[in-house]
Amino acid sequence: MAVIHHTTLKPTKLELLTDWLPSRPWYRGGPGVPVLTKSGGFRLDDPKGEVGIEFMVATDTSTPEHTAYLVPLTYRAAPLDGAEHALLGTMEHGVLGRRWAYDGCHDPVLVAELLSLIEGRSQAQAQSIDDTPDHEVVRSYTGAPLTLDGFTPEPVDDERGTRLAAPHGTVLQVHRVLRHVPERPPRCPEGAIGHVARGWQAPDGSRPAASFMTLRSA
Repeated sequence: MAVIHHTTLKPTKLELLTDWLPSRPWYRGGPGVPVLTKSGGFRLDDPKGEVGIEFMVATDTSTPEHTAYLVPLTYRAAPLDGAEHALLGTMEHGVLGRRWAYDGCHDPVLVAELLSLIEGRSQAQAQSIDDTPDHEVVRSYTGAPLTLDGFTPEPVDDERGTRLAAPHGTVLQVHRVLRHVPERPPRCPEGAIGHVARGWQAPDGSRPAASFMTLRSA
């Protein structure tokens, strides 16, 4: 079980994202820097208790459409070997000391636990409260059991988001730009064999919801 420390971070997560988001091919902002607000998300537990895993919704309010981005993040006490290209930066945590923050799609711990969530073997956890399941997260899966032995994530970013080859010839699509859907809870998209969905708090006070990830046969 992850322990949530309510303490200081220097720089903050949103400060790291302000510098990093405009470098992504799926970024929808203009030439200026994004103005970000944390709008929700959830966490997953690392079974070994070593890696912090968070799926943050960050909304950019600098443009009229107020774009909501999904940002999977991992937090580590030491650098992740071979993942220098996925490093957002380091933060000084008021309790844990220096933490290395990564684009979680490149972190094998996050990807393994995300696939476990989709399959129904893991439980989503509240973003900011210890030992509290997040029952707003919905998931589905209709495929064969996912075997992760020896699996290494190799994500590809493009204007549509982040795509990862997953076990058994499947493809995991992480929807970086969240598109509100009217169904509550959001259904598994047509043609997908699995998905994860949730709502978030928009700056105007509304509660949109969307599929965060979908899993499809290749």
